[in-house]
Amino acid sequence: MITYFTFGISISFISWIVGMIINSVLVKTKYYKKISNLNFIKSKSLNRHIGIDYFKWIVKNSFFKFFNQKIKLNNNKSDLTEIRKEMTMAEISHLIGFLFVTCFALYKSITHNFLFGLIIMIVNIFMNLYPTLLQQENKRRIDLILTRLKTGQSQKLDVK
Repeated sequence: MITYFTFGISISFISWIVGMIINSVLVKTKYYKKISNLNFIKSKSLNRHIGIDYFKWIVKNSFFKFFNQKIKLNNNKSDLTEIRKEMTMAEISHLIGFLFVTCFALYKSITHNFLFGLIIMIVNIFMNLYPTLLQQENKRRIDLILTRLKTGQSQKLDVK
């Protein structure tokens, strides 16, 4: 069982690299604009119920906070458009990674046993799907701020 969990973590880390490579190719296509505005869960309450707030806390208060420094708000003069672009890159890379590991988990479920694939998928959800959902939530917040800035409403940055 520990071996399955360790393997799930390893393949999820590998999927991050696979996601970044495929995303760097995909960003140059005309389809990237279509997939850059994905929004799987629009409801704040559903996000809260599935634990995105807890996941956000873990990311902010663990070694994960050092992974992508480009999506960090440093002050009120941060370029929100650029941060949103970096969030989109991270979101789609994690989504590609999620799909990659899902295929791998299905393969392991069939060729080895169901428990192996299930454990890989559980790790995959926390290491790829939740980061995707968190980036989508953060992009919605940035979009709201950008809309308010465009319409001239005064807005303080709600940096969480």
